[in-house]
Amino acid sequence: MYDKTILVVDDEPRAREGIKRALEKWASGKHRIMTASNGKEALTILQQEKVHVLLTDIRMPEITGLEVLERMNEEEVSPVVIIISAYPDFDYAQKAIGLGVLNYLLKPIKKSELIDAIEKAIHVSNKKERERVIEKVIDDKLINAFDQSSQTREPVREAIQFIDHHLKQDLSLKDVAEHVHLNPSYFSTLFKEQMKLTFSEYLTRRRMQRAKELLITTRMTVSEIAEECGYKTTKYFIRLFKEMEGETPNSYRKRQNKGVSII
Repeated sequence: MYDKTILVVDDEPRAREGIKRALEKWASGKHRIMTASNGKEALTILQQEKVHVLLTDIRMPEITGLEVLERMNEEEVSPVVIIISAYPDFDYAQKAIGLGVLNYLLKPIKKSELIDAIEKAIHVSNKKERERVIEKVIDDKLINAFDQSSQTREPVREAIQFIDHHLKQDLSLKDVAEHVHLNPSYFSTLFKEQMKLTFSEYLTRRRMQRAKELLITTRMTVSEIAEECGYKTTKYFIRLFKEMEGETPNSYRKRQNKGVSII
């Protein structure tokens, strides 16, 4: 399975194949390199395939590189884009930047410049995927709690930071109360008052959110994730996960990662 799909679009066969060969040698089978000889062909591929990085010539007959970008934006297709051109055209460059282009390379392209631009594009693509992952694992009750936390008093803010940095450990209300120098009973009342969740509810939801992040973005086993999130037994973690999410961790991972490469 390929990590990323890179689409090279150029109406000049020699330039197109040269870029393809350079990228295939660099990728060493890790990424899929596809090509299109014109804008129309590129749009068809973009509609049918999950393209992570688009490398396109700006001046092509019929449909230009800029028109490809405009249509992509209309259809909400969002690969990271690198423009290539034989002309240092300021107007084209300005329009390209306005359409969210990451880089603008002038022909003839040095191999080092090409690889550097692609590596930066993949880094941006990974960042975008991580942001999509965060959207997938958002817990509304945690979001509401975080909204409340912007108005919370210092001990509760400090407690949240401590919890988030020690999810792997066997945390108790007493441990966290001691860390923020408060009586456990008072801390429990203050936490619920400020966060609109009990300490136990917050800790469980935060651990589940972390577990979902790891299920989507890593190849860690369910047992490893259970341990990473502070659960002593995998069996208990799976049971709790199913109670909260309505499915097992493995089922959740398969459903969320369908058609998506692990970063």
